[in-house]
Amino acid sequence: MSQPVRLQIRITTRPGHAAEQIAAFERLAPVVRAEQGCLQYDLHAVEGDPDRFVLLELWASEQALAAHDVTPHMLAADAESPAFRAGPAEVLRLSAAPLA
Repeated sequence: MSQPVRLQIRITTRPGHAAEQIAAFERLAPVVRAEQGCLQYDLHAVEGDPDRFVLLELWASEQALAAHDVTPHMLAADAESPAFRAGPAEVLRLSAAPLA
């Protein structure tokens, strides 16, 4: 049986471009959340830093995540993001279960 995949994606926008990140997420989120195997897809602002965000993702399986990565809407979002992001997002894969 496949294990769920947890991701934390750290995003930094160019100064003054946070609204563009939020708008892009608001367009993308309903489509991603409707994908088979998407269990969580939530963007959070980092308190005290208007240009930083954390995206939390939970996928039912490695296969669901792999399928997500090559959807037309994700390929388009990846092509659009350099216009408002300060650099590539940092993707952290988290262990399936808490340590304590």
